[in-house]
Order: sequence, then structure tokens, then C-alpha cells
Amino acid sequence: MLDKLKTITDRYEALTSQLEDPATYADPDLLRRLTREQKELESVAAAYTAYRAAEARQSSAQELLGDPELRDMAREEMEEARQEMEALREQMKLLLLPRDPNDSRNVIMEIRGGVGGEEAMLFAADLFRMYGMYAESKGWRLELSNINETELGGVKEVSFLVEGEGAWSRLKFESGTHRVQRVPVTESSGRIQTSAATVAVLPEAEEVEFTIDPKDLQIDTFRSSGAGGQHVNKTESAIRITHLPTGVVVECQDERSQYKNKDRAMKILRSKLYEAEQAKQNAAIAAQRRSQVGSGDRSERIRTYNFPQGRVTDHRLAGDVKNFAIDAVINGGLDPIIDALVTASQAEKLAAAGEA
Repeated sequence: MLDKLKTITDRYEALTSQLEDPATYADPDLLRRLTREQKELESVAAAYTAYRAAEARQSSAQELLGDPELRDMAREEMEEARQEMEALREQMKLLLLPRDPNDSRNVIMEIRGGVGGEEAMLFAADLFRMYGMYAESKGWRLELSNINETELGGVKEVSFLVEGEGAWSRLKFESGTHRVQRVPVTESSGRIQTSAATVAVLPEAEEVEFTIDPKDLQIDTFRSSGAGGQHVNKTESAIRITHLPTGVVVECQDERSQYKNKDRAMKILRSKLYEAEQAKQNAAIAAQRRSQVGSGDRSERIRTYNFPQGRVTDHRLAGDVKNFAIDAVINGGLDPIIDALVTASQAEKLAAAGEA
């Protein structure tokens, strides 16, 4: 393991030197690629450097054991260094696990009301608000692309872009079917109803990675409209793009500028096609996975929001760690759930590495 860590650290230092060369900045694609690779290796290099420093402190302290006046201090220093090295070893094991290549990407999310009529649309609106508050708490930027609202304040469907460090690494666990159990505002008899909404999470694809032939696109313009059919503006600034080979359709009508709507719609389309291509390539691997943690299957029921009992249950987790306080979660406090899912995913990968 240490040999592999040294190789990674050497590569990190080589990248740092290359990024200090002014000639690198003449090629934007090269600069972006090197910067991304350096960032991915940074935590591994830092942990390895800290491990070597602790190892050196332990060795220096050991040399002082022969001095009666310094023996106690040396033993204390050796024990501290040993504990630090042990913790760093566990950290480095996790850092060496296979990385999700999309972890540093921005995210495109889509929420749709499912089974449950108007109550499902209201729940979809609650989820949209929840993710907005979570994004704000992480310092991420949320850009609305398209929203189709109901007259009662629900959401039939909404798509938005989340930009920020680590957005995909956290939000990828949200893809799937979210179920809610509560008394709907539309229910006069006070009966608890079960409804659902689906969440899709896509890594934003970069233009250099996935190109689209303009001849494969049908682009239509129309007037933006809000709930009840009221026009947001009187110009045809909204954009609908159809990818003819696949039939994928994307709409964007949040901006008043037709150009901005088209640019954002192309981002979403590119990401959808990129995800489909990745799914095709990874189908064989996905079929062999035993655990559902982070699988991203949209048909999978991943979570239940039970308002009468005041809890959120994530069905991919086991034991006491699968239940969370609903008030905190619905107001954007997703970190405890996502932390538990990250830990479960890492444990699964460690077990797989051990079997290998």
C-alpha cells in the first residue's frame, strides 16, 4: 500500500510542478485536465506525507530511549506517532478505494410527482425546497431550468442544475423513488395517504467529452407559462430540444433569454445522453452488484418520509442508523443520511477489496 501511495504522491508533485509552468496555461483543456487530476490526488498525497512525518517522529523518539532523562518523553512521543500512523493507515485505505470519476462534477436533478395525485405534486415541491436548502447549506449554487407547477403550489416536474464542490459525490445517493406518508392538505377526513415522487440525479457532462451533432436536434420555441396557463412573458423564449436518434426531449423556460434557455437545455441534454452512454457501458458491472447502496436505480424505493411518526427511513441502510428526524431532513438537513450512505458504500467497497 505504501509503495502505491508513494507513486501517487510523486505524480501529485509532478502535476504541481507542471501547473506552475506558464506554458500549461496556453492549453485550456490540458490545464483543466491537470487541475482536476491534481485535486483528485491531493488528499492521498497529504495523508501519505503526514504518515511519513509521523513515522519520522517515531524514529527520532526511538533514538532517545537510551537517555534516562528523555526516556518518558520519548515513549510518549512514540505512542502519539503510533496512534497517528494507525489512524492515517485507515484513512489511506479508504482513499485508495476506487473513486467515482464523476465525484467532482456538477449535478442536474429532476423531480417528478408520482403516484398520489395532487399530494404527490405537493411532496415533489417539498423535495425541491429540501434540496434547495441543502444546496444553500453547502455553499452550492442552484439554477432552475424548468418547472411545471400546479395551482395548489405543487410541482408536476422540475429540473435544476446544482453547481459546487462535491455536488455529485453527495447528491448521487438521492436518485430513486421517495415515498411520503401523511395527511394531505386536500384530505378532509384526516386519513393518512401514501404518495411518491421520483428523483433523478445526473452528472453534468462537459462539452469536450460528449459532442452532439446539430443535425440530430430538433429545436422548438414556445412561450413560457406558469401555473394555470398564465404566461410569464409574451415572447417565445422557452426552448424545447428533441434528440432525434434517441427521442430524448428537454425543455427550459426559466430564463427570459432564448439564448440562455437554449444553453441550459443543451447542458441537460448532453448530461442525459452522457448518463445513458455510461449506463450502457456499466450494465454488466451493475448487474453483479449485491448492495443497493448508491445504485441510482430510479425505480427503486429508497426513502420513506413518515410525518405522523416524525421520521425519515432510508431503506438502503440497516439497523438503528436508517431512521432520521423528519423536521431536520425536510428542512435541508441531509448530511446525516448521506454520511451514513457514504459509510455504507465505503464498507461495501472495503469488503469487496478484501475478497479480491
